[in-house]
Amino acid sequence: MSKKTQSWAVPLIAVLLGLLAGAVLMLIFGYNPYWAYNDLFYSAFGSIKNIGEILRAMGPLILIGLGFAVSSKAGFFNVGLPGQALAGWVMAGWFALSFPDLPKPISIVCTIIIGLIAGGIIGAVPGILRAYLGTSEVIVTIMMNYIVLYVTKALILNVFSNDLMRTTTASIKVSDSASYQTSFLSALTNHSRFNLGFIFALIAVALIWFLLKKTRTGYEITAVGLNPNAAEYAGMSSKQVIVWSMIISGALAGLGGTVDGLGTYENVYVQTSSLQIGWDGMAVALLASNSPVGIPFAALLFGALSVGKTGMVGVPSEVIDVVSALIIFFVGSNYIIRHYVKPRKKVKEGGQ
Repeated sequence: MSKKTQSWAVPLIAVLLGLLAGAVLMLIFGYNPYWAYNDLFYSAFGSIKNIGEILRAMGPLILIGLGFAVSSKAGFFNVGLPGQALAGWVMAGWFALSFPDLPKPISIVCTIIIGLIAGGIIGAVPGILRAYLGTSEVIVTIMMNYIVLYVTKALILNVFSNDLMRTTTASIKVSDSASYQTSFLSALTNHSRFNLGFIFALIAVALIWFLLKKTRTGYEITAVGLNPNAAEYAGMSSKQVIVWSMIISGALAGLGGTVDGLGTYENVYVQTSSLQIGWDGMAVALLASNSPVGIPFAALLFGALSVGKTGMVGVPSEVIDVVSALIIFFVGSNYIIRHYVKPRKKVKEGGQ
């Protein structure tokens, strides 16, 4: 097996092992895994509307997964994605609620920019602290999740004007001109919530692939991730690369939150815990081995699981959450799989 084949075979085997382990779990608890998975995939792909919902779910997952991939390429484990996504959602939503009469193109461009900036600022904080003070980005990003969670809660409860609120904890819906949903995409998928966020995500995939593979900045991000000391010796500023990689990572997560908020829910409301979409986006990136090209396919799997689990008859939907966790477990322990799925060694010339 070639190394290129191994790069997609290992995640695929991890998915199959996760599904197999989930089937064993269902059998232990008295459920029929064949019919459970049949219901799941039939529900996910059995109607145009549900396919639209899968595409809707993929948008923020792809964007947040790309954010995690960029930070990982620079050698950092960004676990602040939920906070960065929430910051983008709330700030873009606030703007959309405050200016409901803007033309749709202008409103969408403005909310995209605001989401990128809000997420980028939250991502910059741990990047600056790591680059110039040597602090652990894991600890700082975890703490930033809680800071953003409670600051946004205070904003919604105490700063949002009363005319923007439907209840004490939830805003009214944004106007049609501010929503990422369109009548065309809705009609195309039988009135699903499929929205422009999916298109933005595909554009982001192409841009991030180009950034990482074809630009000097992408080369420097990869070099710093592999060896920051060698990168410094080669004339690169590892501190600047660290900060910029975290800004880009946070900006993508912020846009992912914006897409989820204005494309799926179309309002802003108080969160009781960190955004689940942030953790799911991280799982998507891990499954795709941080490959920009692989992330949409991983997002497709997670989107199908999230939409299809509601159609399982007699089986708790939490079982599929366990299956998702098992898939990530096998991805995390991929060194075991790689031990048995080894790349083919090149034969030296002359048979030596």
